[in-house]
Amino acid sequence: MTWGDGMAKHFTMTQRRWETVKSNKTTLVGLALSCLILLITVFAPVLAPFDPDEQHLDETMSPPGKFILGTDEFGRDILSRIVVASRTSISIGLSSILFAAVIGVPVGILAGYKGGGIDSIITRGVDIIMSIPSLLIGIIVVAALGPGPYKVTVAISLAYIPRFIRLARGSALSLKGKEFILSAKSIGSKDSRIIFVHFLPNILGDIVVMATLWVAVAIRIEANLSFLGIGVQPPTASWGSMIGSGVNFLFSAPWVPLFPGLAILISIFAFNLLGDGIRDVIDPKLS
Repeated sequence: MTWGDGMAKHFTMTQRRWETVKSNKTTLVGLALSCLILLITVFAPVLAPFDPDEQHLDETMSPPGKFILGTDEFGRDILSRIVVASRTSISIGLSSILFAAVIGVPVGILAGYKGGGIDSIITRGVDIIMSIPSLLIGIIVVAALGPGPYKVTVAISLAYIPRFIRLARGSALSLKGKEFILSAKSIGSKDSRIIFVHFLPNILGDIVVMATLWVAVAIRIEANLSFLGIGVQPPTASWGSMIGSGVNFLFSAPWVPLFPGLAILISIFAFNLLGDGIRDVIDPKLS
């Protein structure tokens, strides 16, 4: 195959994948919602109509109207707090999953590639940790380290490192007998080179798909921890803490907990749709 043929084949594959994106309304909705959420996160200070911590004491518990989504018990604009809180909730969800992938994927590939005692030790450890619910791991870690955005990020990361290890290990086991891996070993390539040059590019698609889906779960876990009062602490705005403080007004002022809850729901929905869409785009059947 010539260089030109290779470029033509790559261009054709890119066209097919783009056609898959355009023809799948679910993928387009997920992509659009995810991009919108990320834009709101990046430009939150500019988009917030008021200072999220400013208290309008003569407008406490004001229903939607003058303030688009109303105010809370301290007279703070709910829309502004939701917009600014997106930075906390989304950044924790993204960074925790990214950190877990950076640690878990190489370890999983190493376990699947090397096998033997290393694989057994890593696999047993992963099985033990995965037998504990992710939220419970988060509660235990945050209780030990203390509350705060960075500590919540570490807690969620520790819960998802084993999942990335298992995912990468399974993919590595299916690749280790392939000719290109055996060829790399036969010419004396170092294990680190085989892992990062040969294994990683071939399993990256599966990793990206699952990471996108797990971001949605990480956002939910952060909201749960903050709702319980052991996650992000005031005055830092977080969707979970907003629901936690507003649940007492569920019947007298339902807009206080309702709109942060909708923000969580829409974010989880968007990242789930995006993950499903990416899975469709990189489906091997397309080739």
